[in-house]
Amino acid sequence: MSLALDSAAQDLLFREARTANTFTDEPVSEEQVQAIYDLVKFGPTAFNQTPLRIVLVRSAEARERLVAHMAEGNRAKTATAPLVAILAADNEFHEELPTLFPAFPQAKDVFFSERPARENAAGLNAALQAAYFIVGVRAAGLAAGPMTGFDGAAIQKEFLDGDHTPLMVVNIGKPGEDASYPRSPRLSYDEVVTTV
Repeated sequence: MSLALDSAAQDLLFREARTANTFTDEPVSEEQVQAIYDLVKFGPTAFNQTPLRIVLVRSAEARERLVAHMAEGNRAKTATAPLVAILAADNEFHEELPTLFPAFPQAKDVFFSERPARENAAGLNAALQAAYFIVGVRAAGLAAGPMTGFDGAAIQKEFLDGDHTPLMVVNIGKPGEDASYPRSPRLSYDEVVTTV
């Protein structure tokens, strides 16, 4: 193989990693989540945008409020996961660009003066960061159960504000018994890649 990452790391991050639907009761610490973020914050985004915002749902009261807004099939696993994170896009991320992209401090005014452009950029780049976050969870030896089956408007009202758009809810922890479904097929290289 022509990859720099060894086979065990490839398995941990991709080949053997699975979306978890059940978890053990082993807690996920603040230190683990900080280590995950401190690794994945370096993933590439346009103009070094960092629109991803993460709300960790730890208290029983907050968990109960969140579960009420999940789709029926996602409620039990969200109720029992050791940690749940709401991943959202900050549509006002552009205010940080002069600090994050000092070589082009006027980027926020040139490209992001209009709200629709900011929302588009926030959604795309926060989704990239969310994918990095999931890989980071795997790198920490944990499993992630990302879900988009929820009432987004209710979660936004309950946990965020009008400037933050919920992207996904991620259950996090050590996988439990029968945690994942059989692996679904994937498209082959020849079905996806063309050369021009």
